[in-house]
Amino acid sequence: GNNMKVGYFQSHPEFGEVEKNLEQFALRLTGVDCELLVLPELAFSGYQFVSQDEVLSLSEPIPGGPTTQRCLDLARRHGMHLVVGLPEREGERCYNSAIVVGPSGFVGSYRKSHLFFEETLFFTPGDSGLHVWDIGKARIGVMICFDWYYPEVARTLVLQGADILCHPSNLVLSSCPDAMITRSLENRVFSLTANRVGQEARGGKPPLTYIGQSELISPRGKILSRAPLDKEELMVLEIDVNEARDKSINSYNDLLKDRRPHLYTS
Repeated sequence: GNNMKVGYFQSHPEFGEVEKNLEQFALRLTGVDCELLVLPELAFSGYQFVSQDEVLSLSEPIPGGPTTQRCLDLARRHGMHLVVGLPEREGERCYNSAIVVGPSGFVGSYRKSHLFFEETLFFTPGDSGLHVWDIGKARIGVMICFDWYYPEVARTLVLQGADILCHPSNLVLSSCPDAMITRSLENRVFSLTANRVGQEARGGKPPLTYIGQSELISPRGKILSRAPLDKEELMVLEIDVNEARDKSINSYNDLLKDRRPHLYTS
């Protein structure tokens, strides 16, 4: 086996209170034994922005900004890899991004490829492309929230060798938790979705209710753990990473070798 402790932190951030939300996360990590922990999309800023100024003021450079630096410190201190969503600023552009940090430092970042709803008003569509990072025991690919709607994202990461899909999210669509079973199954890969809970109704906008149900799904499509709809939860489970490397479906079929890309149109 190639056993590894992985988990999600389903949180309830307070909008705009980045330092306070980071502090609560730091406290939550006390005594946690985990090698890979995934946090939600925009994990410490909150999600429902009302103006571009608000987005600019809460967005940070990567890796130089305070959120990345604090996460680097926590990753080192606890000997774990973290995948964390945050608003990224580069010049006047803002991206809905996620960082990967580990005990030995900054690993990489990803900019959300498919923006959802009002994100299109505030963020630039991600141009980073899809990447897989080797973190020692596993190779991880990062996708953010609405990227789940595009099966090409998960498939691309798996073709690059991902063992685990790390999926920071702020889900409001109820279909995603079950859809991630399919993403795991059709790619024979683990998926770790970290969603938030709570509600945001800012600036007179219709309320957004986040559906929780963060989850770890096995390469065979089994729900290894699923969080409640409305409560914070930090869950860690042990997986055998090798399960994601066996792509044979039966003695006649191999998931990736049997692909017929010349028949697929883009």
